[in-house]
Amino acid sequence: MARKRKGRDISGWVVIDKPAGITSTAVVNKLRWAFEAKKAGHAGTLDPEATGVLAIAFGEATKTVPYITDALKAYEFTVRLGQATNTDDAEGEVIATSDLRPDDAAIKDALGAFVGDIEQVPPQFSAVKIDGERAYKRARDGEEMDIAARPLFVESLLLTDRPDADHVTLEMVCGKGGYVRSIARDLGAALGCHGHVRELRRIWSGPFEAAGALTLDQVEEIARTPALDAHLLPLEQGLSDLPMVTTTAEGATRLRNGNPGMVFASDVDYGEECWAAHEGRAVAVGRFKAGELHPSRVFNTA
Repeated sequence: MARKRKGRDISGWVVIDKPAGITSTAVVNKLRWAFEAKKAGHAGTLDPEATGVLAIAFGEATKTVPYITDALKAYEFTVRLGQATNTDDAEGEVIATSDLRPDDAAIKDALGAFVGDIEQVPPQFSAVKIDGERAYKRARDGEEMDIAARPLFVESLLLTDRPDADHVTLEMVCGKGGYVRSIARDLGAALGCHGHVRELRRIWSGPFEAAGALTLDQVEEIARTPALDAHLLPLEQGLSDLPMVTTTAEGATRLRNGNPGMVFASDVDYGEECWAAHEGRAVAVGRFKAGELHPSRVFNTA
């Protein structure tokens, strides 16, 4: 018999402003402890040295994580021109240098190639699996791998500041699976001067923004108190990119049991994915068909 996991059955989201020097998994573990929660996870890994929005889901809200992971995200990052590193960020060893420093016009002109549907090769030091093993583990052993390019949608990539000749600050809005380090590396290559990420911050992720996010210091100050619970956001926020339909008490019961339930919809197309609510609470996610929702995920929060 599997051991029953200890902790509180709480559901919802908390937005953390992650500091540099800690992994996303470590943040989840700290939040699980602070809330005494039975179940927790995060939506979208940030590199240890990256900062900014890390959305943590608890309980039933973990079922909405894929919708945040798939949502658009915005990053602000500084690229160090003139240097390439083996990790494509400031933590790595410098492997190539250049005295060339493109002007702002050249940089803005080069950014266009990185907007839209692009192909991107992940960094050698990344969590991509190569023959069942993480690429970063092989890279640490000195192996250089041929990593296949992956599709990425970039909605926008803008130059926002030029602190000095060696640095340029960019803001990018992109879809799932983007590596900012690869953008910096490939931009440097396109400009003929090399480049790597010096600083990286995620400023929003889907519906979650850095404004109002909790710091880990704040979490520790009010850990395991009702004051921390007050920062718990409803799990429904994780469904904000999906259309909502409503259902009756009878429909909610059917949906929670995994059966199709009658729903009321106005702007939902046949076969479209949406979520059903009863009295403002999420009941299920599924496909709308002929007046019913056919559930794929159900929420046990009643």
